[in-house]
Amino acid sequence: MIKLIQIELIKIFSRFRSYIGFIAIIFIVLLLEISILIDGEQILKFITQNLEDSFYLKGNLLNGYLISYVILNTLWIHIPLLVTIVTGDLIAGESNSGTFRMILSRPVDRSKLLIAKYISGFIYSTILVIILGLTSLGLGIGFFGKGDLIIISTKINILPENELLWRFFAAFGFGIISMLVITSLSLLFSVCSNNSISPIILTMVVIILFSVITSFQIPFFSGIRKILFTTYFNSWRLLFEFSVDYHKLIVSLLHLIINSMLFFGISFFIFKKKDILS
Repeated sequence: MIKLIQIELIKIFSRFRSYIGFIAIIFIVLLLEISILIDGEQILKFITQNLEDSFYLKGNLLNGYLISYVILNTLWIHIPLLVTIVTGDLIAGESNSGTFRMILSRPVDRSKLLIAKYISGFIYSTILVIILGLTSLGLGIGFFGKGDLIIISTKINILPENELLWRFFAAFGFGIISMLVITSLSLLFSVCSNNSISPIILTMVVIILFSVITSFQIPFFSGIRKILFTTYFNSWRLLFEFSVDYHKLIVSLLHLIINSMLFFGISFFIFKKKDILS
């Protein structure tokens, strides 16, 4: 199994498309950080102008933690596309290039092959999230320094600096589990397709459709929202509440893991029964 995973990882990282996600993340994060470095003080003043009448704000509010938090909110919706570019090609790419018959003519068990591809895809998506974390936090702290994190939404949370690293590490860990769902879904579409483009398009269509249903607070969708994985994608924000609701966080993680296993289970069943014609 380990040898199969190594082979699949070599396949993934021997293709240029696998590096598009890394390049895109580094470029976008760098662009955002430089733009905030230039205009950040004005943006912060605009955000906090209503608070200055009631609160005395002192310290380095525009710090690397705040920048990283803003970037996370900005990029999470785009990361699935970067993951799908690679994971959607795991099975469909073999079908499209006509190499499946040659692979399966050797003494390779289908189950092990699919699991190896799945693990390899998950490793890739994990590396992508880690790079997002390292660049957003590393560059943010490098450019803006450290400080307490102030989050303004429906309420104001001010989190002390000494609590922030574990919250960010946990948030990126939650993001890795979220990307496991995307890996599982794109693998499912990849198993059902014979070309590389369809799984990417279908995965993004599902994500957009589910996100629309999740976003609109319409009573008709209230029952549906509870079972859609996109409902739980933003639950990482619970880690930045002053008092973390661990029950909600665990429920969200369970939903994401169950969805991942469901998608992979369907992929496994289809792949075991599938006629390989190419």
